[in-house]
Amino acid sequence: MSKYVIQKNPFIVQRDDGKLIEEYFGKASKDVGDFSVAHMIAPPGWSEPFQIPMFDEITYIIKGKKQVEFDNETIFLEKGESICVNKGARVRYSNPFNEEVEYVSFCVPAFKLDRVNRE
Repeated sequence: MSKYVIQKNPFIVQRDDGKLIEEYFGKASKDVGDFSVAHMIAPPGWSEPFQIPMFDEITYIIKGKKQVEFDNETIFLEKGESICVNKGARVRYSNPFNEEVEYVSFCVPAFKLDRVNRE
């Protein structure tokens, strides 16, 4: 067994909403461990429905702004900021701004559709 795994080309997750997801490690790309790492770019006006994920998700903003909504609270993240949303939290991610948002997301355990629980 190798001591490391190199990922030179990410797996591109196909989406219909204009969001680019490049998964470097995770269940869709290199199935190494039970975590996922993805680079994402969400266009202006992008949003997802509320979800109750069964994974912790850490987001780090590279460029632009991202909105994170909980039941009674809205947070705005900007370049250089990060957040850890704990599994089981009801959350909604969006980009209601006029510029794209670029960020990296880390999920533990790994992102899988059956762990997202979108409403």
